[in-house]
Amino acid sequence: MRITRAGWAIMTVLSTLIVLLSARYAGLDPDDFFAEQRATYLAHELPLAVHISGAVLALGVGPWQFSARLRRRWPHWHRRIGVTYLLGCLVGGIGALLLAPVAYGGTVARLGFACLGVAWLVTGGTGLRMILRRRVEDHRRWMVRSFALTFAAVTLRLMLVAAKTAQLDFRTSYLVIAWLCWVPNLLLACWFTRPRRPVRA
Repeated sequence: MRITRAGWAIMTVLSTLIVLLSARYAGLDPDDFFAEQRATYLAHELPLAVHISGAVLALGVGPWQFSARLRRRWPHWHRRIGVTYLLGCLVGGIGALLLAPVAYGGTVARLGFACLGVAWLVTGGTGLRMILRRRVEDHRRWMVRSFALTFAAVTLRLMLVAAKTAQLDFRTSYLVIAWLCWVPNLLLACWFTRPRRPVRA
């Protein structure tokens, strides 16, 4: 489950970039919303603000949970960042569930974002439960899975840029990306964090 320095650096840079880009939505300026969803966001500003604040917080601090140096040298900071991260997931997940029923793209996209919100809350809650029971390895596995879902904020935007560059139909792309932005992330996280059987001599 170790993350290479290069992999961690790429993950951290991309997460920070999306945090900076997404932070502008906190002002709830209608000009910042994409046209297809502007009216909906204006009618649901409170859940939008809840989701943005939680998601930005979780995405911003999440990568630092995977810093082995920080865990070894400053374990108290690892715990504090972990609490902050889980709080962000809780707030962001609640906001996501409130917004899912009005998401752009119809039933398919709405179901995709609703499932993402549920999975986000479940993985974070399970990670917390594992560390409270002092099951450290299980805690690490579930936190990797949790951040894989948090990282959907990054993959969503990368896929939207790719779809726009390829000049694909926006509505069709969006309802597919509502699932593709997080399901592969979670599957890969589950694969890399699966319990390994001991090798027999």
